[in-house]
Amino acid sequence: MTLVAFDFDGTLSDSEMTVLLGEQCGAADQMDEITEQAMNDEIEYAESLRKRCALLDGLPEADAQEAFDQVVLRPETDAVVEALDSAGVYTAILTGGFERGVESALETAGVDVETLIANRLPVEDGELTGEVEGPLIEGTKDDALDILTTVVEEPMEETVAVGDGANDLPMLEAAGFAVGFAPKPAVEPACDVVVESMPELLDVLEDRGVC
Repeated sequence: MTLVAFDFDGTLSDSEMTVLLGEQCGAADQMDEITEQAMNDEIEYAESLRKRCALLDGLPEADAQEAFDQVVLRPETDAVVEALDSAGVYTAILTGGFERGVESALETAGVDVETLIANRLPVEDGELTGEVEGPLIEGTKDDALDILTTVVEEPMEETVAVGDGANDLPMLEAAGFAVGFAPKPAVEPACDVVVESMPELLDVLEDRGVC
């Protein structure tokens, strides 16, 4: 059995959750600018995430859910995950994005993964607090991947990581095989192969004998 770990924003989905949330409170342009800085490794991911979430202070929970409901998977993502499932591959999503958005997209597409590790946006009195909680605020995806390999008893060299941004670099560098999904320039050198679509990713995984 192999373990495949996916990033979410920019990889399994081209929806950027913080931008969608920012549109609900008029801060989308600021969100997008901060996101690009982080994905290009111009500022620390944790700093960028906290800056973006601070802009959401006071956003009604109902408006946040409206944004999460707009998150969708890339075309043919279901085919990739189904092929991995059929081959007995353990699938995980490791994302600095938010649980509710990922869960909404997976549910809409009828897609299941074994593990989802994501962050959360605390709510008080029906509004977002502007804070963020969760295991991947600091972008420690290599640590999360290492824990998963222990849980499923799979050596690190048998893992595949798929990501696009700077906060994916730790897991891309740690994994046995690193796939860049339309990766940012600072990320591409860490990738063993680069793909631009889900069908292309499926071809790569089949050629590698992963599924």
